[in-house]
Amino acid sequence: MKKIYLICSLAVFLLITAGISYFLIRDASSKIPANISLINQNGESYSFGDDNKLKLVEFIYTNCPDICPTTTQKMVQLQGDLEKSNVFGNEIEFLTITIDPYRDTPEVIQKYMKAFEIPNSDNWIFLTGDQENIKADQKMIREVAESLQFQYKDPGNGQFVHTSFTYLIDENNKFISKFPMGEEFDKQQVYEEIMSEIE
Repeated sequence: MKKIYLICSLAVFLLITAGISYFLIRDASSKIPANISLINQNGESYSFGDDNKLKLVEFIYTNCPDICPTTTQKMVQLQGDLEKSNVFGNEIEFLTITIDPYRDTPEVIQKYMKAFEIPNSDNWIFLTGDQENIKADQKMIREVAESLQFQYKDPGNGQFVHTSFTYLIDENNKFISKFPMGEEFDKQQVYEEIMSEIE
């Protein structure tokens, strides 16, 4: 009986280890394709292939009632810490990408930024789709999200169901780390991870 118990325990352990290894390898190999271009909060083109800084990537939709605005607020606080260390904008920038480009036009995004007192600059870039090319740009946004294993779905009422992580990526748009969104977003942990990458 003990032998069977030991074999079963070992089998469970191996399956758990294999599962953890799979997710670690999958995350470590994640990378945003360089050929993707979207538009920013000013309606200007942004290409992932033209940017060579560390980036903290946040996915949101502006009608989100809880986790998205909470994360954005915590990122505002993190921005202040990074500015004090003279690295924000120089070594690291923030990217906020809407998963609802139909509703989140550049004008809507600018209102969202004003609500959080986020300056309109090249250091914190908000990305959406061009309304004249919205279907193609929506596919590109999904491609960016899926390249980082971020999943989302609109059940039809405009209240998206989505996974809850932000992502730190390197100057080549390759995955470094991920952090919980919302109340679980620990700005000190994220700050320390960013600074360790810079140093």
